[in-house]
Amino acid sequence: MVVDRDEASVVWGPGEPFVMEQVQVDPPQKLEVRVKILFTSICHTDLSFWKGENEAQRAFPRILGHEAAGWSRIVESVGEGVTDMKEGDHVIPIFNGECGDCKSCRHGKTNICSSFGVNPMKTVMNNDGRTRFSVITEEGDKKPIYHFLNTSTFSEYTVLESACVVKIDSEAPLKQMTLLSCGASTGVGAAWNIADVQPGSTVAIFGLGAIGLAVAAGARARGASKIIGVEMNPNKFIKGTSNGITDFINPRDPGKPLHERIREITEGGVDYSFECVGNSDVLREAFLSTHEGWGFTVILGIHATPKMLPLHPMELFDGRGIIGSVFGGLKGKSQLPHFAKECMRGVVNLDEFITHELPFEKINDAFQLLVQGQSLRCILH
Repeated sequence: MVVDRDEASVVWGPGEPFVMEQVQVDPPQKLEVRVKILFTSICHTDLSFWKGENEAQRAFPRILGHEAAGWSRIVESVGEGVTDMKEGDHVIPIFNGECGDCKSCRHGKTNICSSFGVNPMKTVMNNDGRTRFSVITEEGDKKPIYHFLNTSTFSEYTVLESACVVKIDSEAPLKQMTLLSCGASTGVGAAWNIADVQPGSTVAIFGLGAIGLAVAAGARARGASKIIGVEMNPNKFIKGTSNGITDFINPRDPGKPLHERIREITEGGVDYSFECVGNSDVLREAFLSTHEGWGFTVILGIHATPKMLPLHPMELFDGRGIIGSVFGGLKGKSQLPHFAKECMRGVVNLDEFITHELPFEKINDAFQLLVQGQSLRCILH
């Protein structure tokens, strides 16, 4: 049965206001799941795509959003072949899926699924190359609305490939679990899985948005002795302290280059640095702030410009390393449920990341809070 008159927030062009539309959401096909969204939040990736910063990734009209969760009857219906979920399960959508069958999913050193991994160019479903969203125009025509990052959570109902839906504990607080769709998992996972932060180690985090603060929370949980936060917005410092930041550097303050200041503070450089901004100049500072011989830099920021890596190959000959991280190295379906239970135990306090809550129809206001640097995560309900 087709679900009619479902409310969704549609963006019709780059930078245009979000418009609440009555959207038709088709039933799930083979290996697809239709999910009722109760909570969703906004990430800087949504902001980047809304602005249309990368022309090659523009596709409009579109339903954005990739952090979400819900409660009873969250799985509204399941398609043929879906065996790990049923109607009534509580789930989290994930932009970086896990089919469990491909060579990549079976490999222990990657979390990038060959079939359902993150793909910013993807706008339709794998099954038939079509969308599951549409609106009826004034002329009576059916106009397709494009999908976003395997998820499209700015909608009352959404349809996802089952590889991009994770069943979680029915006792989990779903408002907080929303953050596991991206921000918290990406940051904490980068500290735990990608860098493997060790007790007593030193860390520098460039950018204290939600992901940077999640890195800090993950590093604190691993017993890092010094966690340096680099951030231009001093309002982030209070949140940083509560998430484990021990030292702050404002790059706008006069003085030596950032990496020199950090190397002085840590007597030679940090063990791990995390670039959470998406700026090549910041990435270079992050790399240079690490200790020669073993320093390790993790890239988490989305780099929308065509600039290449700002490093000379010979700079890697001193033993320092650099790597990119997607979704914190987590295999969503097989590892995220355990991480959710860790959060329920209090290993990471997800409430620290929720700075605002608004009704869904206030989505334009929520985006402005993010643009103005006033929010970490604004939960829309």
